[in-house]
Amino acid sequence: MSKLWKAAALALGLAALSHSVLADSPIGSWKTIDDDTKQAKAVVQIAEGANGELSGKIVKLFQNPEVVCEACDGDRKGKPVNGMTILWGLKKDGDSWANGKILDPHNGKVYSAKMKLVEGGKKLEVRGFLGVSLLGRTQVWERQQ
Repeated sequence: MSKLWKAAALALGLAALSHSVLADSPIGSWKTIDDDTKQAKAVVQIAEGANGELSGKIVKLFQNPEVVCEACDGDRKGKPVNGMTILWGLKKDGDSWANGKILDPHNGKVYSAKMKLVEGGKKLEVRGFLGVSLLGRTQVWERQQ
């Protein structure tokens, strides 16, 4: 019986540790919210590359899942938005991640990007901007379990 209790305690400890690690990292799945309708728009999966940079790709679109990026340039033009990498090159910078790029598939434009965890890692402030950080917009994404 004591082996069972030890295993249960170890499992709980590992679960608590993984939750605290998640709270310190944006790696994982995030639900984006439409600025106008305030409805769920997509799920973005953020991952860390071998170089330590973060990137994010759309893994689920809630409305119009077959949409393609007609406004995009280059090899993204006409490609499905679902499965598209829209966030890349973000590097750890203190308590945030910065110096990355974010694509708005709606208009095909690429902006500078930075992001920061808020509310104990439950939400992620993602900012896309031109030039200086003051000229842009911030979205708050919600962590998915």
